[in-house]
Amino acid sequence: MKKIEAIIKPFKLDEVQDALGEIGINGMTVCEVRGLGRQKGHAEIYRDSEYTANLLPKIKIDLVVADKNVEQTVNTIIKSARTGDIGDGKIFISDIEETVRIHTEEKGEIAV
Repeated sequence: MKKIEAIIKPFKLDEVQDALGEIGINGMTVCEVRGLGRQKGHAEIYRDSEYTANLLPKIKIDLVVADKNVEQTVNTIIKSARTGDIGDGKIFISDIEETVRIHTEEKGEIAV
């Protein structure tokens, strides 16, 4: 199993969620986060003064999938989250040793 962490632009969340649902990926955790990358923030105006917002709002999606579903899941996120502009986000993939469903105590891929 793999854990996929995707950092995306906030307005792309519904599109990503719908696209993942279409391929059968329904379970995920979503968090509002702030981050900084190559985009280096942007200038905003507040009370007639310009300032730089270094940490931009993003959405972090965490999901765990079977190894056989990783490539399709990642490609789906890329296609649905991409705008073509800088700051579209990142995807991180890491190994998961075990998963346990608390309610039933099922383990492994069946618990995902």
